[in-house]
Amino acid sequence: MKSEQKHWTKAELQVYILMLCANADSNVTQEELELIKSKTDKNTFNKISQEFSEDTEEESLEKIQDNLVLHEYSHKELMALRKEMFEVFFSDKKFNQMENTLDKILNNILY
Repeated sequence: MKSEQKHWTKAELQVYILMLCANADSNVTQEELELIKSKTDKNTFNKISQEFSEDTEEESLEKIQDNLVLHEYSHKELMALRKEMFEVFFSDKKFNQMENTLDKILNNILY
């Protein structure tokens, strides 16, 4: 079932993607949350965090894909986003199989 399309700003989409990265191993740490919070304002974080908590992984990927087409990202912006994704992935000094799989999926969606 396709939910109503929500249009996010680039900042909201960034937070949503980073939340998905933090949740890749099904264990969102306080360090990951603090890192994501440092990249946005409190209202945006709270709004997107609430929405993310209500979505399945499939819904999350669909929302990301739908919103990416609404924004024209430059190569430089995509590289910066990928860097932030890896900051979240490696915040616990590990890069496990689930994070690697999500990285490949997001890489295909982003490019």
